[in-house]
Amino acid sequence: MSSFHIQPVDVDVVILGAGLSGLRAAVDIHKSGLSYVVLEAVDRVGGKTLSVPASSQGGVVDIGAAWINDTSQVEMYRLAKEFGFELIEQTTTGLNLYQGSNHKTISFLYSGMPFPLNDKQQAQLYEAFGQMAILVERSDSEQPWLGPDARRIDSLTLAELGEKEIGGGIGSAVLNVLSQACLGLESNEVGALYVIDYIKAATGLENISSDLKDGAQYLRNRQGNQTFSTRLAESLDIGAVKLSTPVSKITQSGEVCMVASSSGRTYRCKRVLLSVPSTLYPLIEFTPSLPASKEALSKSKLGYYSKTILVFEKPWWRDAGFSGAIASQTGPIVFSRDTCVPDDKQYSITCFHVAEPGRQWSKLRAEDRREAVLKQFRAMFSTVVDKVPEPINIVEKEWTKEPWARGAPCPVMGPGVLTSDAGKAVREPVGHIHFIGTETSLAWKGYMEGTVQSGIRGAKEIIADLTAERG
Repeated sequence: MSSFHIQPVDVDVVILGAGLSGLRAAVDIHKSGLSYVVLEAVDRVGGKTLSVPASSQGGVVDIGAAWINDTSQVEMYRLAKEFGFELIEQTTTGLNLYQGSNHKTISFLYSGMPFPLNDKQQAQLYEAFGQMAILVERSDSEQPWLGPDARRIDSLTLAELGEKEIGGGIGSAVLNVLSQACLGLESNEVGALYVIDYIKAATGLENISSDLKDGAQYLRNRQGNQTFSTRLAESLDIGAVKLSTPVSKITQSGEVCMVASSSGRTYRCKRVLLSVPSTLYPLIEFTPSLPASKEALSKSKLGYYSKTILVFEKPWWRDAGFSGAIASQTGPIVFSRDTCVPDDKQYSITCFHVAEPGRQWSKLRAEDRREAVLKQFRAMFSTVVDKVPEPINIVEKEWTKEPWARGAPCPVMGPGVLTSDAGKAVREPVGHIHFIGTETSLAWKGYMEGTVQSGIRGAKEIIADLTAERG
């Protein structure tokens, strides 16, 4: 009995992933004249950028990556200008709210501390930030394993660094808040040297935590950040992006790579560009197997990072003199930001559920999660307004429950990994397979900027290789 055999599709390059890194790489590969295809596991482009309608009043909200800046995030800002997107400064006007471990809520200035510090606590805080700033400054941005005391620092968790090197107390508590907010993990879950490198990649401690000019949370996109990916995809060859096409196997043999999709279609190529988080490498069968250093990266941790966006008819908190920013030691809302677009009549507060408080919240049923958020939100704002209005829409996104994401913002290394062979192998090609994605970036890893920069690097590597082979 004969069987129907599907011939492989021949291209120069197969790109896995239609997020920002894969699509940005595809643009440069397209311009070079090489043939290519982009295979995306899910039914849309954008990766961890996802923009959805806010409400019937209009506008969109970002339930994935949300902010850029116009100074150190040069590639994202360049794309925003190229595509004609309208960028909105993050509001920092009004009072913030802080909820302590005793559930008591107080208000404080946007630029201030949420609670008064005694002399000892002030000294601890200054010491912590001063010591971290020194460690970040001394770190080698391209080869962090070569920095002063790299191995010793890498042997510690961030929590241990706070206690042993920085003096503990309020300083350690602030480092844990930083770990939760930036990585979705507790400070005792992450390697100290990895966090130092992460901060270095974001141009320093002040900028990674700032909503102001130069900060990581300075500008939002009125059109929604998924539109970066849709516009990049539109600039490619028609049919070049294949959605709902997860890859199950990559085989290297001599000068040829065979990429098999779960649909049964096979692609034969000269290079593979892998824009997949290292934690998802085990979902693909590699022949020959990946080196031990690459396989070790698959054991990195993905943070718990989710959003509940509360959309209102009016920006009542602004009218009451509040910024919409809250911080809590109890959760399930760990922090929030105002994400309004007044010109679209889109009035929202985005609530973040991260790290251990987020993981506990995630265990609840959907209706109980929503009620827990509203209960905490009402409790905090009812201390400063007579009546907390009901939202006209609620949008929730748990990235941990997405099978091709499994967490956010990016894989995080534990102690001892960054100075090991695994840490040094993050960006290294394996044969004809090249690796991109925000975790591989030297600048702004974990952010959209890092994602795009990694795509540019990966495309450059492949174009150089194939150009050299052609002579």
